[in-house]
Amino acid sequence: MTDEPLELDRRRGMAAQKATDIRRALAEIETHARDLRERQASLETGLLAVPATSWPEVAAKARYVLNLYAASLPPEDTRHRDLVTAILEDFVRLTEPR
Repeated sequence: MTDEPLELDRRRGMAAQKATDIRRALAEIETHARDLRERQASLETGLLAVPATSWPEVAAKARYVLNLYAASLPPEDTRHRDLVTAILEDFVRLTEPR
């Protein structure tokens, strides 16, 4: 018996190594998705807790909700996507300082 660590990856086949890499990548993605969901929940809690005090703040909240809506649209729904884009452009135009 030696004190040298065994390099287990060399003893496994290529398919087993790829399967391990895939499991690690999926675990990392799940961790990032969980973090993203937590940040999104925190943001939404803040948006609900504090009422808007100006039209630019209202536009920012509406922009957030419209982006959520647009993300849920099927790719072939170009009419609604165009409508969301037009509204977002209106928000930018109307909230810019003059």
